[in-house]
Amino acid sequence: MAQLESIKVTTDEIKHLISNRAVEGETMLLNMGPQHPATHGVLRMLVELDGETVINCIPDIGFLHTGIEKNMEAKTYMKAEVMTDRLDYLNTVGNNLAYVLAVEKLVELDVPERAQVIRVIMTELQRIASHLVWMGTAAMDLAAMTVFLYSFREREDILNILEMVSGQRMMTTYFRPGGVWRDVPEEFEKAVRDFIDIMPARLDEYESLLTENPIFIDRTKGIGVIPKNKALGWGLTGPIARGSGIDYDIRKAHPYTGYENYDFDVPVQKAGDVYARYQVRVEEMRQSLRIIDQALKAFPKGPFRSNNRKFVPPPRAELGTSMEAVIHHFKLWTEGFDAPKGSVYFPVESPRGELGIFLEGDGGPKPYRVHWRTPSFSNLQVLSWLAKGHYVADLIAIIGSIDFVLGDTDR
Repeated sequence: MAQLESIKVTTDEIKHLISNRAVEGETMLLNMGPQHPATHGVLRMLVELDGETVINCIPDIGFLHTGIEKNMEAKTYMKAEVMTDRLDYLNTVGNNLAYVLAVEKLVELDVPERAQVIRVIMTELQRIASHLVWMGTAAMDLAAMTVFLYSFREREDILNILEMVSGQRMMTTYFRPGGVWRDVPEEFEKAVRDFIDIMPARLDEYESLLTENPIFIDRTKGIGVIPKNKALGWGLTGPIARGSGIDYDIRKAHPYTGYENYDFDVPVQKAGDVYARYQVRVEEMRQSLRIIDQALKAFPKGPFRSNNRKFVPPPRAELGTSMEAVIHHFKLWTEGFDAPKGSVYFPVESPRGELGIFLEGDGGPKPYRVHWRTPSFSNLQVLSWLAKGHYVADLIAIIGSIDFVLGDTDR
């Protein structure tokens, strides 16, 4: 366990939040972070302890604040998208998707079927990659080093596919309003098929190391229990909510990008503990493989982006033969396109829960207001309540099971 340093109670705000026992010295107030290796990001926590038992836990966020929302408001709709990759940096493709869907809804822009299928495949690959990072890091927090190495082995395959398609391993900015940046290369379908063929056996391998491991069970079962009513009260979404018995997935409840055409199940567990959240995420990876398999079998031919030239740049092939295409391309990337007055909210199911964007236009080429509803910010709130009564060692398992990303939290 990383070293915990004692801090002094120096502000009225902290005095108000902690108990009088800490002020009087009967309990210990410890500063966990902001560099603690088990916090999965730059997070500081004020932890009040009675022996090894957590009495209070106060998350202190903001160390990774980047001002992404205001920066997006200062850019045209087309240029603002690059900022979305930097939110949840484990779900860059999913962030792109939420943004372009909101823009398409605001300007009423069509999307070809091929582009929608490509979006589904890429988003589900990103979901698996995100869950692999969660599994590896959360298991390593509990001293299961082998799982970390195995899960990053498969994540590397996904990053190779992202690089093949977009030219980037993480910050792809691949989805664009009206479709995708460019069509997938010829080797794309084979690479994805090879991955989904080997992945089920790899998931079995992970489970053979964890699911019935007595040490893992002791560290996760009955730890960090969130009852269903508490999950609803705290506004939790994603695997945390589904681990507490809430059968809600935006892909099923409010389908987008053609998800209504895919047959998949929403994994739900009722125990509400760290182990249940582990079970949900493992099964979610299996369901993502089902979705990708169906998408590959129905992979349509045709255009990969809209032909609406008001919002979509001309094909690159035209730039060498048409001056009008060059001018059109230049004006779109320098001046942007005007979006009508109005506001939209579009939610998608990220690996961490409901990721929604509120986008308001004022008739100009830049959004008047951008606001993100990020699952990490919402889900992190429960930590102050959830940690109470647990040991410090259990706090590490609880933090890992929440699976927050601080770039997604601070924005």
